[in-house]
Amino acid sequence: MSSATKVKLEYVWLDGYTPEPNLRSKTKVVDRAPASPAECPVWGFDGSSTQQAEGHDSDCILKPVALYPDSTRKNAFLVLNEVMLPNGSPHPSNFRAMFEDDADLWLGFEQEYFFFRDGRPLGFPETGYPGPQGPYYTGVGYKNVGCIARSLTEEHIDITLDAGINLEGINAEVAKGQWEFQIFGRGAKKACDDMWMARYLMMRLCEKHAVDIEWHCKPIRGDWNGSGMHSNFSTKFLREQGGKDYFEKLMAAMDKYKDEHIAAYGPDNHLRLTGLHETQSIDKFNYGVANRGASVRIPHSFVANNAYRGYLEDRRPNSQADPYKIVARLLKTIRSIA
Repeated sequence: MSSATKVKLEYVWLDGYTPEPNLRSKTKVVDRAPASPAECPVWGFDGSSTQQAEGHDSDCILKPVALYPDSTRKNAFLVLNEVMLPNGSPHPSNFRAMFEDDADLWLGFEQEYFFFRDGRPLGFPETGYPGPQGPYYTGVGYKNVGCIARSLTEEHIDITLDAGINLEGINAEVAKGQWEFQIFGRGAKKACDDMWMARYLMMRLCEKHAVDIEWHCKPIRGDWNGSGMHSNFSTKFLREQGGKDYFEKLMAAMDKYKDEHIAAYGPDNHLRLTGLHETQSIDKFNYGVANRGASVRIPHSFVANNAYRGYLEDRRPNSQADPYKIVARLLKTIRSIA
């Protein structure tokens, strides 16, 4: 059989590191292209090297759950996996398996991040800081956004769309070297799967340019914006019926469970949720129309045009948060008032 007929499958999974996992991957070469995740072979890996097993019993299993075309390689696909124990049960680090899917939950994640090189954000001088925030957000021109960052984000759009992921936009963010991309998905697990794969594609893309992605929510201390992953969400009921009474019950539930939400919304969030830089304080919960300093921002259209129907933006999740944990907590709170 000629090499031209062989197909490369890049198996991608989440490791067992805490407080949030890292992405891992390795390539399997097979004889034909799969049409679905079910046609991808179950595979194994050394869990003792990913903090998911001990060396004396190191086997972990990769269970394919999502399949994406990979335009960056010849005859290739990306395969997202859940990590399973040898007995077939979910590994304790497998948060995707820890919640029941909801096809009616729609999610739009706003992923902020920093490009880093040589231990500092792109555009920062070797010592000190660049000019203060102001011209960088949606900025244009080399002095504001540089050239590498722009070209990387443009290429990321293309390869992410090629993978069938609904990337809806990008922009330079408030701090220098900080950018954002937005991923929208219909269905709880699909939205999370696509978000993780979009992250993977960005990180792998940056390898060839000797650039790292810093996902931490506050990599530059002081008077610089942190990085969030604002999570826009709607249920079928919220889109089609809604109403002020239901909205107020939902907000009351989110207030009641605010500590549980914060626990799921990414590490070191106290460094970001200070009440400054477009955030509410970590120990408080509030909501407001078009209020970027609120825990939950309500779009004008939600109230003015749609009688409390549509979507809401939870601004508390941070840039390093695991989408599966975010969505699991959102679903618990939503279902608590059903």
